[in-house]
Amino acid sequence: MAQSNFDIALYDKLDAYIDSLPNKQGALVSVLHEAQGIFKYLPIEVQTHIAQKLDIPASKVYGVVTFYSYFTMTKKGDYEISVCMGTACYVRGAGKVLDKFANDLGVPSGTTSEDGKWTVNGLRCVGACGLAPVVLVNGKVYGRIEEKDVQGIIDEYKDKEAPDA
Repeated sequence: MAQSNFDIALYDKLDAYIDSLPNKQGALVSVLHEAQGIFKYLPIEVQTHIAQKLDIPASKVYGVVTFYSYFTMTKKGDYEISVCMGTACYVRGAGKVLDKFANDLGVPSGTTSEDGKWTVNGLRCVGACGLAPVVLVNGKVYGRIEEKDVQGIIDEYKDKEAPDA
């Protein structure tokens, strides 16, 4: 069992979930969702562990992780700030909003801060075009955001404790 970077309790939690499944065949996607919820991302050692527990090739796990955009192999910050870059949001200034978050936090888009608190990125259309431009922070939706609103959103999370797993 490959367990280099994580507490064994996290693997135990994942194993309990896998062991509770009535049928492990065809359960890969649900196991990956559970694992990402536990570990926050899916590095190779977690993928290898899942492959061993489900008795499937690691290449199959990797293929699913890299195929679906929901899954990530990159560690995210405690607060993931995502700015919709779909057409409606973009034409209403989402690019400037994204740049403002990146500049104010000192975190280039597509990266995570060194302290692990912030991840800043752009994403495809979130389907809330009437609220454009849209910002998501850990799934919480903020609509009609302008550059002047960015600092208020940052301040809302700046002194908070990291969200629980």
